[in-house]
Amino acid sequence: MTERERIDSWLSDMDGVLVHEGQPVPGADEFIKRLRESGKPFRVLTNNSIYTPRDLAVRLRAAGLEVPPESIWTSALATAQFLDDQRPGGSAYVIGEAGLTTALHEVGYVLTDLAPDYVVLGETRTYSFTQITRAIRLIEGGARFIATNPDPVGPSTEGSLPACGAVAAMISKATGVAPYFVGKPNPMMMRTALNLIGGHSTSTAMIGDRMDTDIVCGMEAGLYTILVLTGVTQREQIDRFPYRPSLVVDSVADLIDLV
Repeated sequence: MTERERIDSWLSDMDGVLVHEGQPVPGADEFIKRLRESGKPFRVLTNNSIYTPRDLAVRLRAAGLEVPPESIWTSALATAQFLDDQRPGGSAYVIGEAGLTTALHEVGYVLTDLAPDYVVLGETRTYSFTQITRAIRLIEGGARFIATNPDPVGPSTEGSLPACGAVAAMISKATGVAPYFVGKPNPMMMRTALNLIGGHSTSTAMIGDRMDTDIVCGMEAGLYTILVLTGVTQREQIDRFPYRPSLVVDSVADLIDLV
């Protein structure tokens, strides 16, 4: 554990930190309650681009966690903001669901397959070969390639599912064009969330369950990084990485007194 100033704001991953396979992590409800009562700014981050923040707030509420939609920051929102900054009022061919299409509509983007500025790949449970083929041909025609996140697989009750990173790899192999990934571990997603809460890197903590996304992303953004052992990375795996979290705890239940 490294020395740190007082933590005045918080960023937290969602899956593996607050919920696991749709069930709340023990202590997560009290942690969120303490955050809200403290008045300290916070954001819950997720690479999942399928759902809108309102959708995710409802799903979290069903798990007993009261997180308002405005406190949720997704890779879809980060992607929309990035594109709005890069090319305001642009156009995109989108493979994804409501979380991504809604975010792009809200920044004024036109969704089209007619000479779009970008091909934007997100998460969906129904990846279509027809859509992927169209994306490949548009990229070959000059569209820029953006993807919401590099995660190769996603969890389900039946086992792993191919996710955005795996489909992006297929499109890249066919086109020779690599996408720009906006979501974690790109530190831009975290810096943007930090700006939204008015936080400062020297007094903000990032909680995550993955060394290769959450912790490296938080470290590169200059945050105090906390690894919880309720998700992907286990304690014996930490030393495999060339960087370390600032703090390792069993779960967010161990962080309640730090709020």
